[in-house]
Amino acid sequence: MLTGRRILLGVSGGVAAFKVAYLARRLIERGAQVRAIMTSSAGEFLGAQTLAAITGTAPYEDFFGGESVSPHTELARWADLIVIAPATAATMARLANGLSDDLLSATVLAFTGPVVVAPAMHTEMWESPATQRNVSLLNADGVHLVGPESGPLAGGDEGPGRMSEPEPIVDRIEALLGGGSMAGTRVLVSAGGTREPIDPVRYLGNRSSGKMGTAVAVEAAARGAAVTLVTTADLPVSDSIDVVQVETADEMAEAVWKLAGGVDVAVLVAAVADFKPQDRADTTLRRASGPPDLKMVPTPDILAGVASQENPPFLVGFAAETGSVEQAAEKASSKGVDLLVANDVTLPDSGFGVDTNQVTIIRPNGASDGWPVMRKRQVAARLWDLIAEERAST
Repeated sequence: MLTGRRILLGVSGGVAAFKVAYLARRLIERGAQVRAIMTSSAGEFLGAQTLAAITGTAPYEDFFGGESVSPHTELARWADLIVIAPATAATMARLANGLSDDLLSATVLAFTGPVVVAPAMHTEMWESPATQRNVSLLNADGVHLVGPESGPLAGGDEGPGRMSEPEPIVDRIEALLGGGSMAGTRVLVSAGGTREPIDPVRYLGNRSSGKMGTAVAVEAAARGAAVTLVTTADLPVSDSIDVVQVETADEMAEAVWKLAGGVDVAVLVAAVADFKPQDRADTTLRRASGPPDLKMVPTPDILAGVASQENPPFLVGFAAETGSVEQAAEKASSKGVDLLVANDVTLPDSGFGVDTNQVTIIRPNGASDGWPVMRKRQVAARLWDLIAEERAST
């Protein structure tokens, strides 16, 4: 969390400036005090009144005309961290070369704390030798870059250069400022759906995107925990998270069982296959050979394996259900978990591939608590609050 931390938000002139309103809101929701500096061109993309309404303070736009005789030094002393989003190629060039010809660059030059930069520009500009030289200079100066991502850009273009979404930017800020409520807690999270190979091309899998598990891991890291994420998904996470990439249920079981003994909390969100083909073909199966005769065998029960360890961590399991959660209640009592999170993946705005989820918390004694539809990151936040309460009471 960012309670009481002072964040100075720098906005330069790019189409992605519209995301800054969401970024400011996210920072304030985490408890931060936010002030903003807008470059002269930023106002062409985002109204100053919008940021004023969100932050409660009119953004700074110029050296002159205000009450302060030295706004850049006063803002630099006020801030715990400066984040610049979007950071255009021109702004990055100013920062990299120590220029101070506008209020934003002068404030950064006078600042001695952490600086986070979220680049946003067209692909050709991002990949140009000049920008890449500036990136190297910024990295050497200890500036923390978040993104850019690859995706749709202004004018119908597509490619690397898209500004990161607010959530990973906030995650990086929280990791840099440290002191989160989970500092010193070791966490293991599993995410994604396993893939069980049939031949070198085909596999048996499921629709799990890994979004829920990734949200759980990212939220824990944002709160200061030391997080290891065992995942089949390739989703962006903060640099502070140790990612172990796996594909099959056997690989996930090996990784999770190896790591579980060294953590305080394990949250196993991954949708793990219950069965796998007994044999994998060495060559691609051909239509002309007819339908294959697949003999299935059970996969390891990862959740039960962690629960059976000599000194198991606080253990949270996830269960994707279709319809009633009664089977999940049976699982909660039989698997040895401390909490089970069940969700009906047939409900609208819940389950696989979407950004929201609706879950029911089930305890081993059968008591349950249904939560409303929330964004997956909100579910993760509320889950970690509950885990903290449960651990404190034992």
